Parts: sequence; structure tokens; C-alpha cells
Amino acid sequence: MLLGNFLIGMREGLEAALVVSILIAYLVKTGNRRALVPVWTGIAIAVALAAGFGIALTAASSEMQFKTQELFGGVLSIVAVCLVTWMVFWMRKTARFMKKELEGRLEGALNVGPLALAAVALLSVGREGIETVLFLWTNIQSSSGGSTQPIIGAALGLVVAIVLGYLLYRGGLKINLGRFFTWTGGALIVVAAGVFGYGFHDLQEADVLPGLNAVALEPHVFFDKLGTPGDWLQTVLQGVLNVTPQITWLQLVMWAVYLVPVMALFLRKPGPTRPAPAPKKTVEPAPSS
Repeated sequence: MLLGNFLIGMREGLEAALVVSILIAYLVKTGNRRALVPVWTGIAIAVALAAGFGIALTAASSEMQFKTQELFGGVLSIVAVCLVTWMVFWMRKTARFMKKELEGRLEGALNVGPLALAAVALLSVGREGIETVLFLWTNIQSSSGGSTQPIIGAALGLVVAIVLGYLLYRGGLKINLGRFFTWTGGALIVVAAGVFGYGFHDLQEADVLPGLNAVALEPHVFFDKLGTPGDWLQTVLQGVLNVTPQITWLQLVMWAVYLVPVMALFLRKPGPTRPAPAPKKTVEPAPSS
């Protein structure tokens, strides 16, 4: 789980870091340094809300009985995958225009006051934070090897994202963001497919869906035969693809049902935009003599 959560933390963290760098750079460039205080306040509140959301999820889950906990985790896994999938496609579509959009919101907020500035920062960063925490939480819950490694992976990914965001802000690093988000988006879809399939496995363990004993694959048998290399390979595949020791038919089918069409849509090149039709010229009648 370390590698998968590292990818999630880096990708989602960089999105949030880009939002912060765009907001700060615009205020500095336009000479509105006084507005940095409410913006940083909004960012701090967004981070605190995201952290509180993760703590609340963990606390609520720990108080539940086993089947209720599995139901809770399964539903949230599916919800998290839907949110992440929407964000992956949204970022691919709007990454080029994100800077202009955020600067436009900030310019409007400058005319309103400090609360509006804080609200822009809170909503812009908070959306990324809540989504990241939810996806990381569901991915950590599906880990069978404890939560230490997944948390370390997520923390390392977030640290790398912060460093990359700072370097981009200072101009010390040039990244083709379109290509970066395409590659990491594709990798994130692969990770999300494993979380999606495991969400249905949780629902089977909660007795909401049938087929828990209908096992399609038993990867642990193959890995056990390999010895030590098998343990390492199982750890890698579990961290990236969410490969569990036993995979039910429903889990396998839902993994494929998500991965194949979503990846095909993501990799499909968008068609060329059609130019807007030129306005028709109205021919005025000649004045009568």
C-alpha cells in the first residue's frame, strides 16, 4: 500500500499545491500582499477540516461492529472512487484554464473583502483535501498489512507534492503539467479500480451482496510458492492494484467493469474543437431612389 498511497498523496497533493501557488502568486504579482493573510487563513482552515474529516471517519469506523464497519467502508470506497474519477477527468479537461479561473475568482473576492478571499481559498483547497482524505482513508482500510506503511506512503507523497509545488512557484522547476496529470491520472485509475473492486468485497463481507465464498483467484497460493520474492511481489501488487489474498468473482468483475471503460475513455484523445460559426451578415436593402 505504500506505493499506491504515495501516488495518491503526490498526485492529489500537487493539485492542491498548484491551487495554493496560483492564489499566492496572483496576490503577490498584483501587489495585494495584505490579502495573503485571509487567503492563508482559508488554506489553514481547509487543511484542518480535511484532517478532522479523516479523524472523524476513523473514529466512527472504530465504534462499529464488523459487518457495519464493512458496509461503511464498502460504500465509502465506491463513493471515493467516483469522486476521484470525476476529478481525474475534470483536471485533464480544465488544467489549462485553472489558473485563469482561480485568478478570476480571486479578483472578484478582492473587491468584496477578507471573508470572500478566505472563502475562495477554503473552497478551492478544501475540495482537494476532502477528496484526498476520503480516497486515502478507503485505500488504507482495504490494506491487510496494517496502516503504518500506507500512512507513510501517503505522507511521503504529500511531502513530495509540497516540494514540487514550491519549486514550481519559485520558478526552479518546469514540468509539463498536461503530461504529468495524464500519466498520474492513468496510474490513479488503476489504483481506483482496485479500491472499487474491494469496495464490493466489503459489501459481500457485510452480507449486503452474495458470493463471498465464490472465489475466482487465490493469488496467495502462487506468491507462497515463490518464497521471499513472492512476499515482495505480493506487497507491490497489493499496494498498486489492491490484489488481495483471495479475490471473489464479484470483486474481479467489478474491477474489470470499472477499469476497462474508464481507462478507454481517459486515453481517448479529445476531438478537435470546432470553430464557432461566423455570424451571418445581414444585407440591408438599398435605399429607394
